[in-house]
Amino acid sequence: MSQIFDKTTKALGSAINFRQLRQNLVSSNIANAETPGYKAKRLRFEEALTRAIDLSGKTSMLTSDPNHIANGPGRISNVRTNIFDDPDINLTNDGNTVDMEKEMAILKENSLIYKAAVQLINKKLGALKYTVTEGGR
Repeated sequence: MSQIFDKTTKALGSAINFRQLRQNLVSSNIANAETPGYKAKRLRFEEALTRAIDLSGKTSMLTSDPNHIANGPGRISNVRTNIFDDPDINLTNDGNTVDMEKEMAILKENSLIYKAAVQLINKKLGALKYTVTEGGR
């Protein structure tokens, strides 16, 4: 039995989930902009998602430990990311590292990419719906 959702659909789903996580993280940074001693948080998932998608098949590796980052076909749902303190910090007098301009730019970029991914997945689902309802006529 073939799967209904292809690699692209699964990758878009994972990207949407990570974009939502990034949106929450950046929103938390903005909410804590006035909190003394708060360290801005970041996450990176693009590299892990690229390895998991592995469109060319050239980056496939064997993993010998369950904590290794999964890659290759069928591993998209296993992609994980780490949340870490922002290494590009500008420490203020109260020890806070949140740069509001930077956070707002990240928030806007993330929002645009999230919306694009949602539109793409909606188009793919629309094509599936068309195939199921109108394709056989």
